Amino acid sequence: MSDGAEDARLRAVVELAQAMAVARSARETWRAAARGARRALGGSFAALSVWERGPGRLRVLVNEGERAPGEEEFPEDETYPVHRFPEITEFLHERWARGGAPHAWAETAEGPAGGEAGYCHQRVAALRRRGRGACVVAPLVLDGRAWGELYVARRAGAPVFGQAEAGLATVLAAVVAAGLAQLHRLEEARRLAFTDPLTGLANRRLVDQRLDEALERHRDEGLVLSLVVCDLNGLKRVNDTQGHAVGDHLLERFGCVLSRGAARLGTGTLAARLGGDEFCLLALGPGADEVVAVAEEICAAAYALDVGEGVACGVASTGDPIGPVASARRLFRLADAAQYEAKGLAARRPVVAGRDDPVVRLADAVRADPDDARQEIPGYGTTPAPPTERRRIRGRRRPGPCAEHPGDPGSPRD
Repeated sequence: MSDGAEDARLRAVVELAQAMAVARSARETWRAAARGARRALGGSFAALSVWERGPGRLRVLVNEGERAPGEEEFPEDETYPVHRFPEITEFLHERWARGGAPHAWAETAEGPAGGEAGYCHQRVAALRRRGRGACVVAPLVLDGRAWGELYVARRAGAPVFGQAEAGLATVLAAVVAAGLAQLHRLEEARRLAFTDPLTGLANRRLVDQRLDEALERHRDEGLVLSLVVCDLNGLKRVNDTQGHAVGDHLLERFGCVLSRGAARLGTGTLAARLGGDEFCLLALGPGADEVVAVAEEICAAAYALDVGEGVACGVASTGDPIGPVASARRLFRLADAAQYEAKGLAARRPVVAGRDDPVVRLADAVRADPDDARQEIPGYGTTPAPPTERRRIRGRRRPGPCAEHPGDPGSPRD
């Protein structure tokens, strides 16, 4: 190989690695891998596929370049049974077992090239069907296991791939595999950063982020924004009398209850554990009545659990008369005041800000505290109510019985 060809090969490898490194999403990463390999190998088309072991199929992640009729860039369900591609499930494993490494190979519409006679007639048929003259296939290996494949093709009439291109494809596949491994690590880190490890729900960090985004959409598009705050009753007693394992199981079970409630409200809803025995539901779009109805179902399901003492639930929604919500912090303060009221009344149904007058008065009285004024700074709305504010709510006397709060603690409040 000449020095010029070697330089071009090295440049292609570097450009592919750089393109994958700057990609900002999984789809961008897949596209960068396919496009970089296509350009490096002088192909007209490239695809990246993953081997899904459970259903036993290759699933195409991206089709890049000149697509044939019916081929989509990011197909929803383009899959192929792996038994049609024995090199993925059998041949490569046999080669690795003998201490070798997975190498790319070339095929043509006339039949397999490079001495691999009869290797994969399905690919040959696909080349003919889609008007392509040759392809090179490179296995992708992550953590020592077959992960999928990188496929690059040339249109009919173009020069076929040779051993040099197959060798380059092998190198490119290793670079792609490294980029995919990095993507998986970043996705796992992101998942851990925004997920509560016990319940699998979102954590406080993700709630802060989503609430800030939802508040912007509420302002710009007029969408109803609602927050449901739940506090499990009796968790400490369960931990003290039955052990923390039982307490953790209670948290997990209530997490499932909350998750079902989020599903009822649609994809714009987030179920989260704020920490300890506190949970929340963030909904953007559904009306206030719909959110309250789901909150009532959550309360009923929590009291039906055979462990614990139910839940105290507070709701704050821009669909109710709660006044302007200029910051995420105020919405949290209103929901928390409603939840505090529910706990004080031992209510078995949610207390709703704007429908229970003491809630808004309590939340706004805390906000009017001179000691709290120093916290009113631009941009603070991106962070929900700080713990000190919640302690002020919970440190105040609960208003006495009134028309909205009859003596029966379990009576409904509309």
